[in-house]
This record gives sequence, structure tokens and C-alpha cells, in this order.
Amino acid sequence: MSTATPTPPTSPGHNPGPPPSSIRKVIVASVIGTSLEWYDFFIYGTAAALVFNKLFFPEFEPLLGTLLAFTTYAVGFIARPLGGIVFGHYGDKLGRKNVLVVTLLLMGIATFLIGVLPTHDNIGVWAPVLLVSLRFLQGLGLGGEWGGAVLMTLESGDPKRRGLNASWPQIGVPIGLLLANGVLSLMGAVTSAEAFLSWGWRVPFLLSGLLVIVGLWIRMTLAESPLFKDVEESDSKEAAPVVEVLRKYPKQVLLAIGARVGVDVAFYTFVLFITTYIVTYLKLPSHYALNAVLIAAACQVVAIPYFGHLSDRVARRPIYLAGAIGSAVWVFAFFALLDTGHFWLIVLAAVIALLFHAAMYGPQAAFIAEMFPTKVRYTGASMGYQLAGILGGAVAPIISVALLNQYHTSVVV
Repeated sequence: MSTATPTPPTSPGHNPGPPPSSIRKVIVASVIGTSLEWYDFFIYGTAAALVFNKLFFPEFEPLLGTLLAFTTYAVGFIARPLGGIVFGHYGDKLGRKNVLVVTLLLMGIATFLIGVLPTHDNIGVWAPVLLVSLRFLQGLGLGGEWGGAVLMTLESGDPKRRGLNASWPQIGVPIGLLLANGVLSLMGAVTSAEAFLSWGWRVPFLLSGLLVIVGLWIRMTLAESPLFKDVEESDSKEAAPVVEVLRKYPKQVLLAIGARVGVDVAFYTFVLFITTYIVTYLKLPSHYALNAVLIAAACQVVAIPYFGHLSDRVARRPIYLAGAIGSAVWVFAFFALLDTGHFWLIVLAAVIALLFHAAMYGPQAAFIAEMFPTKVRYTGASMGYQLAGILGGAVAPIISVALLNQYHTSVVV
């Protein structure tokens, strides 16, 4: 049996980490923070599929309007690598905790402002321009968030449990998805179609302001990562972490990008494009897609840490590979089950799809972070992870919608 992915040597004076009570506090804070960040990010994606095409691109046909809405959605992915580089630099220079506070605040403010944004009917072309600008700020915040949250848990716990510890911030994705789709589903249920289009869609964005205050309070109480403290005390920090990563670890950055792209393509096809496909193409109720994704995301909350734990016992690569192969095969059954139009078969399609995704996503955080030494880990891990978002998550929904618009069949998708 293969062994776990080796960990690069850390700085002198390695600290074995805080007691279990401390690592639990770090995990809880990271999960809450990343959940709020992903909630902010996902409500935009779901709103893009449901209402942005009508409110910000009303002059276009439904599928074309959705394509334009997803193009603004992709701007967040383009901003994420920049956020990863900028905040990664400061995370390696000033500490993980300080950067995490800033990224959460940036994301929360941008999301709240989307909730009060005038539409195309009010200010014309400036509406989509402002929407794109705020989406860019969301991407900057999320770009810096992932690396810091993962490193706080990975660097604060037992090195033998890195797969499990680093997987906890990863469940912020399904929790954020649950919150986003749950709130949007609730608003859709308690308002008429006209009211939802008029003001109901704004409520999830405005709630972000309250949620971020809670997240900031929790993060302010955290101590800094022990391994970063070692680097700080030994005075071994790099003056320019980005330059150091590009000079010494280009292979690791490319490997991180390659490992990440497939995960992104699978995820955004399974949880985002499903809404467009069911509502716009199959002409089924939107709650079919929203509720199917909700159930599947709930399963992921358990599955992601399980596969992270399994990667500590077996190895990162075999678990990752099993998820990748499973996703590539399941996508054909996925669309076939959606085409039946039966709700519970749509649920089955989404649940199994996200279980395969969890097999990749659970070990992924430790797999990528362990490629880099502590002194440039924030920059290196963030750079590889976020650059892949442009190639995977940003283009997957756009290509899917464009293919569906052109060929009117899921086979090409």
C-alpha cells in the first residue's frame, strides 16, 4: 500500500501544535468563515441562473441572457488568482489570521452591495457594470480565503491528521451551498414569482452583512498558526514569496493546477449548470434543481472529511484518482437521470455526483498545501488552487450553456 504524500520540511524549531481543544477552535472558526465566504460566492451563481439574466440582461433571449450572466459570474474566478497572490503574499509575510479577517470583510461588503444594486431598468448599462465590479471584489476575497483557512487547520494540528484537519475548511463549500440554495429556495417559496424577481432575490445578499459580523468576531479570537510563528521567530520569511514560488516551485504550481481543474469542472457542472439545464432547457420547476443540490450538498458535509481522513490512512493520490474517474464516468448517467424529469432521480444524479467530487475535494487541501514549505505555503497553495479556477470553474458553465444553446442536447455538454 502506498504511503501518504510526504510533507516538505518546515522551519527550524518545529512546533508540534496546540492541544486538541485549540485545534478544535481553529477548525470551527475556519469552517464558519469559509462557509460564509462560499455562501456569498454561491448565491451569486444561483441568482445568475435564476434572475440576473432577466434583471441585468433583459434585452436578450433567456439562454443568451443566462450565458451573459454566467460570464459576469466568471469574473469572480478571474479575480481569485489575483486575490490568492496578493493575500498569499501578505499571509506569508504578516500571518494567516490577519489576512483571513480582511478577506471575510471584503467578501461580505461586496455581497451586501449586490443586494442593494439597481437593475437595468433603473440605471441601464451601469447595472451590469457595477455587478461585474462587485463580483470582482467577491473573487478577490475568496481568492485569499481558501489558502489561509486551510493552512490554519493544517499547520495547527497533528501532522499525521493533516488530510482530515485540512478537509474541514473544505466543507465550507457544501455548507455555503446549503445556505445559499436554502435561503433562495425559502424566498422562492414564501414570495410570488413577481415578488421574488422584484425584491425576494435581494434578501440572501443582504443577510450576508449580518453573517459576516459573526464570522469576524470568531476569527478575531484565534491565535496565529504555530508553524508560521516558527518561521517568524527564526526570521526565515521570504521578502517576495511570489518570486520564490515561481523560481523554486513552478512544477508544484502546475501540478496543483492540474489536480484542481478537473475538480472544478465537475463541481460547477453538477451544482451550477444543473439549475440552468433543468429550468431553462427542461422547463421544470426551479425547486427541482435547488432541492436536489441541497440534498447532495448535505451528503457532502459528511463525505468530505471522511475522504480527508481516508487519505491519512491510505494516501492522497489513490482517493483523488478514484473520485476523478468516478466523476468522468458518472457525468453521462447524470444528464440521463436529469432528462427523466423525475425529482428523485434528479436527486440521485446530484448525490452520487457530489460523492465522487468529495473523494477529490476531501484530500485536495492537504495534497496541494503539502507541496510547499511553510514560508511560502500560503502563496504557493493559493496560486495553484486559484489559477485552476479560471480554467475549470469559470469556463465550465459558460461552455455548457453555449453548447446547449447551439446543439440543444446534453450529449455535447
